[in-house]
Amino acid sequence: MGAISGPRRDTAFDLAAVAAAAVLGVLTTTGSPPLLEPLGGATVAGQTALALCLLLRRRRPLTVAWIVTAAAAAIAVVDAVAPGTLVPADLERTAMPWLPPAALFSTYAATAYAGRRRIGPVPIAWAPVLALVVLGSHVWDAPPNSPWLLQSLIFIVGPALLGMYMVARRRLLRSVVERAERAEREQRFLAEQARIDERTRLAAEMHDVVTHRVSLMVLRAGALLMTADSESTRQAAEELRATGSQALDELRELVGILRDSATGADNGRTAKAPVTSSADRPIPIPDLSPLLAESESVGVPVTYLEEGEAMLVSPVVGRTAYRVVQEALTNVRKHAPGASARVHLRYRAGGVSLTVHNTLPTGNADPALAAARSGTGLLGLRQRVELIEGTLEAGHSPDGGFDLVARLPAHAPTVSRLEDVTP
Repeated sequence: MGAISGPRRDTAFDLAAVAAAAVLGVLTTTGSPPLLEPLGGATVAGQTALALCLLLRRRRPLTVAWIVTAAAAAIAVVDAVAPGTLVPADLERTAMPWLPPAALFSTYAATAYAGRRRIGPVPIAWAPVLALVVLGSHVWDAPPNSPWLLQSLIFIVGPALLGMYMVARRRLLRSVVERAERAEREQRFLAEQARIDERTRLAAEMHDVVTHRVSLMVLRAGALLMTADSESTRQAAEELRATGSQALDELRELVGILRDSATGADNGRTAKAPVTSSADRPIPIPDLSPLLAESESVGVPVTYLEEGEAMLVSPVVGRTAYRVVQEALTNVRKHAPGASARVHLRYRAGGVSLTVHNTLPTGNADPALAAARSGTGLLGLRQRVELIEGTLEAGHSPDGGFDLVARLPAHAPTVSRLEDVTP
């Protein structure tokens, strides 16, 4: 069992203090010899009431300390005015009958829980402590060589100093925790800044190099489409132009996301709302049937399940969903021969979730495919999903198969930061 912590521990300590003060208070009036006269049980009741006041020592430490001080002063006054009424006349004057046992706990609470409040140079918490020291030592009529002052210092000042030590200890621990948290925040900030710089560099590299090359490819494919004499050549040029145009669209979205994420982080994640273009208009989730048919054509049976009411999503979300299913089914074909797959598309509030599950493979993977495994497919897919504020989880399922679960938002608008290329 773990250690008791927090409020339960504090309550246990408070109850222990009340019980100890109550027992000691009863012993001072019923012990042998008694330090105080019972007065028909009234003194016992008073000691018990003072002990019960300790239940408030954390919330009202000064109030409890002054109540105990007032009780000690009342005992001293009664003994001075009418000797023998409360304090037995034959009591050996080495004891301190004026101090209730609750005083030990109240002085500790006064400095431990209220010692931070100050009036001038003297902490206000020490006022009842000093008053109890004066009452305990009974300096006005103390006999020569009286041990009362020493006893007062031990039983009153000692707990008060212990309370001050606990306050200093709590402050030290709090400062250590704050420094550790500050160091952790700085480390996270540096890591985030490194990611921002890397995203900015990647965006610039994609804009200046990759998109330039793809744009030239699209333009030349368009020119070939216009000048070719052969129908097969024109068809191939059109396919090349269409593929290049789609690649440019995706590159534009990725560059926009990379730069927007960097700008948003630099501004405390309060980036301005992106400008919506025609490329950002919501679309349905792309048709997944070509991917399913492609897998079934190579012997991988695929079951498709769609759940919920269909919704429109941002184009980048739709393409990411398509890539998730494409990568998952490709991995099934490469690494799980003989397995069947299930694609589950579920529309949920604020987004969509995709689950691709394959059963336990029944054969060995092709050596050539296994050797070509780069290990970066899922990593790149996870990074792509996280760029649009989605999550990707991958791992083995209870039946020995494999699950790939992607949760995507419905909307991830991007700023068009690349010039449109019209072939």
